[in-house]
Formats: sequence, C-alpha cells, structure tokens
Amino acid sequence: MDIFRILWDDPDDPDGNVQHLAEHGLSIESVEEVLCNPTSEGTSATSGRPCVWGYTLEGDYIIVVYEQIDADTIRVVTAYDVPEPR
Repeated sequence: MDIFRILWDDPDDPDGNVQHLAEHGLSIESVEEVLCNPTSEGTSATSGRPCVWGYTLEGDYIIVVYEQIDADTIRVVTAYDVPEPR
C-alpha cells in the first residue's frame, strides 16, 4: 500500500479519529504499522470503505478502515481487533 500522508484529527478532539482509536485500545503508531505493512487489503463489509488487516508491533491482529482522500492521502476512520484469519 503506497501511502504518503495519513490525516489525523487533533488528539484532543473527542469526536476525532485519534480518540476513536484510543477507545479501541489502539495508538496512532500501531495503526500506522498495519497501514505500512498490511497482510491483506479489501473493502469493509459494513461501510464499503477501503480497509487493511494486519498485525501491530504488539502482535494484535486488527482491521483499519479508511477514506481515500486522494492518490497519496488517507484519513483513518476506525480500527479495532478482529479474529485472525484461519
């Protein structure tokens, strides 16, 4: 996945993506690790948005759902733990 820019909301914004990740126990760093090294890519079944799956440095398997802003830029919408593929 070729990403050059990831848009993050202000960490103090209670409705922003950084706070939303924190509610799921995830950090910007762990999500960026999966975005840069996904094990698979696809489309979210619930939102229809693009997404990637992969392992954080801590070994958690997560999905990251994002919006494609332009060819080089995305904005993370959500990320959370999911069961590992079999």
